[in-house]
Amino acid sequence: MSENNVDRGKHYSHGPGFNANQIHGISTRAEETGKPPIWVWFGVAGLLLVALLVIFVLPNIVSEYELPLERRVNIAELAPIQDPTIPTSAISPFEEAQRSLQRKEAQDVLAELLEHQGDLEELEVKQWAQEAYAEALEVAGLGDEYYRSQDFRLATESYGNSRDSLLAIFEKIPSVFEQTIIEGQNALASRDSALAQDKFSLALLLDPGSNAAQIGSERSRVLDEVLDLSAEAEELYEQDELAAARSAYQQVVSLDRYHETAQQKISEITALILEQEFAGVMSTGYSLLEDGDPAAAIAEFERAANMGINAEQALAAIAQAETGVANTRIAKIQEQIASAEAQEEWHAAVIEYDNALAIDSNLVFAISGRDYASKRAQLDDLLSASIESPDRFYEDDVFQQTLDIYYTGRAIESPGRRLAGQLDELQVLLETSQVPLDIRMVSDNLTDVTILRIGILGLFEETTVSLKPGRYVAVGKRIGYREVREEFVVGFGQTPESIVVQCVERVVATNR
Repeated sequence: MSENNVDRGKHYSHGPGFNANQIHGISTRAEETGKPPIWVWFGVAGLLLVALLVIFVLPNIVSEYELPLERRVNIAELAPIQDPTIPTSAISPFEEAQRSLQRKEAQDVLAELLEHQGDLEELEVKQWAQEAYAEALEVAGLGDEYYRSQDFRLATESYGNSRDSLLAIFEKIPSVFEQTIIEGQNALASRDSALAQDKFSLALLLDPGSNAAQIGSERSRVLDEVLDLSAEAEELYEQDELAAARSAYQQVVSLDRYHETAQQKISEITALILEQEFAGVMSTGYSLLEDGDPAAAIAEFERAANMGINAEQALAAIAQAETGVANTRIAKIQEQIASAEAQEEWHAAVIEYDNALAIDSNLVFAISGRDYASKRAQLDDLLSASIESPDRFYEDDVFQQTLDIYYTGRAIESPGRRLAGQLDELQVLLETSQVPLDIRMVSDNLTDVTILRIGILGLFEETTVSLKPGRYVAVGKRIGYREVREEFVVGFGQTPESIVVQCVERVVATNR
């Protein structure tokens, strides 16, 4: 059964007639002449002709056409079978009108049926509902038989049942679509590109807007090429050609961006390549470390630490290298410390101990060594200062402090040559500082003489004073004369033959 059975496009035009203007013109002229014009007679004749056509011709036309003037089923195919026992003239106009209405109803249902049939044909219904579709058409064929026998009521019923069956097929489209998608995905998984393309093409017919169907269709079209590239990539991977294998998998993803296996392989191979690069950098670092270039080794280890993998391993290598560098530096510092201590350069030793502690603040040898070196440096400074200023030893407190310093130095076991020499020299200075020397003082018996921190000598021309070695100041005062001060050193090879203290410069009074 097809659409050719019904001709929907043919219409017939209405017969000739009169419009309102013509009738008005005729009436006007009739009023003017006082008798009917000839056109009125022609009009009356036309109306009579139309009436005859309606009564005798129209029923025959209705048998072929029905509102809205659509041609009925082809007469050759659906020609009603007349009962020969019933003469045609026996059918009344009313019965003919009823049959026409039933015929119209049957054709309306048939039109719906044909529309649904066309829609299903476009959806390739025979691929997914062939049996149900065939059964529906079989029922429609039964309706054709009823139509030919002019049993329009049963024809309408059959057409309606067929239409409803087609509608039921439409209602199955969502479930058929889902099943088709599943079958297409299974075909992809089983690497059957032809079947996958068929399934996803059908799915697109059923639901053109489906993203899943569109994706599946795209993937099925490139499946064969994807399979070839995947096989090539796997072979390269087995040969440890990681970069080439990754490139092949990347081509797979460029063809099929939903290929999860290829994406996973790219990630895995990228990780392996990175592991190899990391191992290479670490190996270079260890080689540099063995070659005695820890700075370059640390640079390589830091590069490895920034690669994003195995950072702890790289950091451990950096710590190891830094420890090696630190140990090397500390060893050199220890050599410098030993040299400074051997030469009794205690300040230099303290500096080197500080350098060692800057590397590792917990170095026991540096902590204890610095404490000792610091004390020796302080002792060295005190001994040097005492030896350089023996002229203060005549002061009791200074002498006692210097004596304590001397005994501190003597308490050191195994003193070096520098310390021993300092102590011997200081000993001589201390001993000689306590032996008084006679100093001859000369004045004019007019100047009042005083030796600071010793006492007043008064007026004299010449006298002798016994003084310990040291630095002294003699002050002379006389009324009307400028005060004089004489500094002198006793002992240490600087003792003068005599000290003259006289005020001889007058002070001139000024008027204010």
